[in-house]
Amino acid sequence: MHDELEARRVCYATSLGAQLSGDSLEMLARIPANSVDLFITSPPFPLLRKKAYGNEDQQNYVAWLNEFAKLAKDALKPTGSFVIDIGGAYQKGVPVRSLHQFRALISFVDDLNYYLVQEFYWYNPSSLPAPIEWVNKRKIRAKNSVNTVWWLSKTEYPKADVSRVRVPYSKSMQRLLADPARYYTPKDRPSEHKIGKAFGRDNGGALPSNLLTIPNSQSNDSYLRAVKSLGLSSHPARFPLKLPEFFIQMCTEPGDLVVDFFGGSNTTGRAAENLGRRWISCELDHEYAAQSVVRFMPAANMGEVRASIEGIVAGKSLRL
Repeated sequence: MHDELEARRVCYATSLGAQLSGDSLEMLARIPANSVDLFITSPPFPLLRKKAYGNEDQQNYVAWLNEFAKLAKDALKPTGSFVIDIGGAYQKGVPVRSLHQFRALISFVDDLNYYLVQEFYWYNPSSLPAPIEWVNKRKIRAKNSVNTVWWLSKTEYPKADVSRVRVPYSKSMQRLLADPARYYTPKDRPSEHKIGKAFGRDNGGALPSNLLTIPNSQSNDSYLRAVKSLGLSSHPARFPLKLPEFFIQMCTEPGDLVVDFFGGSNTTGRAAENLGRRWISCELDHEYAAQSVVRFMPAANMGEVRASIEGIVAGKSLRL
């Protein structure tokens, strides 16, 4: 895969993947057709104030995002998945919401012929009260704690196995499994849905819902600790490791290819590496791309980490 992407700058590479720096549209155009098992990404949101990571204007957002989604569809395998996390935003100057994430979804389906496999919602219980004007100052809106995550594909039946992402049983379910006869009697529900004895069988965990509760309060995680110790500015818009892990486990198998074309601090690459998947991450900002190498280097030798980042920023390619 690296040969097809020789025009991209490889910041660093492992035995499974590579962090690239440059324009993701150019990178996507060079990925062979029908080669990617999973695209998972979180694009810059169309916020009202410009951010350091390059968010797009609200009016142009859907057309801009469609350029990436179209190329991703061409590169996606027939049974592959395209998962995109898009947060919400307010319209300029008024406490009413933008519909950009919903307009993007409709355009993906109507204009690009994706299928919406399932909608997910990422609930971040540690989200801060924002925006300040409507939540903190005037107190006329509740804080935003949920992002929309669209799971799309080229087919009605993309590769997936939800049993790979089972979640721990509740305490009540644990008691039932320990003594089914005491806590559970098979019967019909009012809906006439029959619940048999198999309900009391231990399957290693419960099937997850499409509401993903994942705190994003990792203010002291290894990436932030390393970047802070080096006196560098961390990427301001990171999603938690467990979010890409969930979809990588559900939609791919070891050795499959996972791609993130808005790489940021390369959370996706780290998750894919942990799970034995091949990966490609591309980030437009060269310094952010270089700094993400801290996710793949031992923190014991920060001098070596600093030298590696400085070398990448200067144009070198690092083999890990």
